[in-house]
Amino acid sequence: MIRQNKRKWMGSLLLLITALVVSSTPFRDLSSFPRELRLMEGSHEQLRVSVPVMGTLINSNPDILHVNGTEAREVSVDLSRPMSVEPRRAGEAQLQVKWHNIPLTAVKVNVLPDLRLYPGGQSIGVKLQTAGVLVVGHHLVDDGKNKFSPGEQAGIHVGDMIIKMNDMYINDMNDVKKLINETGKKNHSVQLLVVRGKEKLSLTLHPAKDKKDSEYRMGLYIRDSAAGVGTLTFYDPNSKAYGALGHVISDVDTGQAIVVGDGQIVQASVTSIEKGQSGNPGEKFARFYNESEVLGNITKNTPFGIFGKMKDEPKRSYYQEPLPIALAEQVEEGPAKILTVVEGQKVEEFDIEIANVVKQHFPATKGMIIKVTDKRLLEKTGGIVQGMSGSPIIQKGKIVGAVTHVFVNDPTSGYGCYIEWMLQDAGVNVRDTAESRTHTPKAA
Repeated sequence: MIRQNKRKWMGSLLLLITALVVSSTPFRDLSSFPRELRLMEGSHEQLRVSVPVMGTLINSNPDILHVNGTEAREVSVDLSRPMSVEPRRAGEAQLQVKWHNIPLTAVKVNVLPDLRLYPGGQSIGVKLQTAGVLVVGHHLVDDGKNKFSPGEQAGIHVGDMIIKMNDMYINDMNDVKKLINETGKKNHSVQLLVVRGKEKLSLTLHPAKDKKDSEYRMGLYIRDSAAGVGTLTFYDPNSKAYGALGHVISDVDTGQAIVVGDGQIVQASVTSIEKGQSGNPGEKFARFYNESEVLGNITKNTPFGIFGKMKDEPKRSYYQEPLPIALAEQVEEGPAKILTVVEGQKVEEFDIEIANVVKQHFPATKGMIIKVTDKRLLEKTGGIVQGMSGSPIIQKGKIVGAVTHVFVNDPTSGYGCYIEWMLQDAGVNVRDTAESRTHTPKAA
């Protein structure tokens, strides 16, 4: 009986000790120690073990990074104090923490090449040509006997993209009108290649002659272009790639993402601002400026914005030198800045607060919630307004992301996306080797 009680007592004591250890601050800090860590060249990071003992840190590759300012492979460290990690060049290294040859924890460090971009903030005019013609509605054609839509009868849906007619690629509404008239006069049908989502469909359409003007029609409302104003986010001086808007351009009628056939960005000048209010987010009004001077092309329209190449470095930059970027996991809640234009073409810096960050390991929109705190910007715009999308977000001297959306019921707040995901869509790989980014090929 005494032995049984003793066993129970010892078991309870062991459980109590285990619970105390697990709930202790050192154990929690040790268990939360990262298993993998990404750092940029030239940055600094502090690692905390928070165990009140002396230990040994083993660095597998001192050429890649230094710990506590030394290039030694083994370093004696006070585990109760933060350890300073300094990346030296791109590559991988393993850091292992030991106490009396007992492994406590380890972290794999991936050092990425230093990447510096010019932050934007400039207002830009966007001129987008679709890859085909987009169907935005049906209409009835009166041939004198019946009223009907030949396009609807052919099985064409709103949101379809017509990319070929009689084996000819088309992206201009005038070409469509001409071909439909010519085919109708010959009493022939038109063979269409239609993109619907991820499908490609072959459909046959019979044009109908409108009794009002004797023109042949498809009975479809179509669109071949889109235009608007947004904000430049970044420019990469190495590749000449740029990113803007921070969100996809969708057709106003169908809500579908516009497939890019061709496009250009030009300068824009802000003429006035409709101040945002609850229920009405407000808007920047701007005009295209010097349209003959094309700043760059548009090759992609994705959930993270529009992308392409610029001919030259953007003018009227707020920063005269490029800034480093922050990786998605390095963005913190707290004070930050945005760059944007509220009058003319002058880029200005305004205070915001990053109120919430969402940890994302893969590209996704709405990575952070931001709130405008700058009194002057609130007085001028009421917060975030349409046309401000793409305004770069700067935190601790690094480009961390871009403004993407405004909360309709609270125009002082909105969403932002991480710059890392925009760079991926721009074709700027943060994992490129340092050598490929610092050496420009020369002609032989």
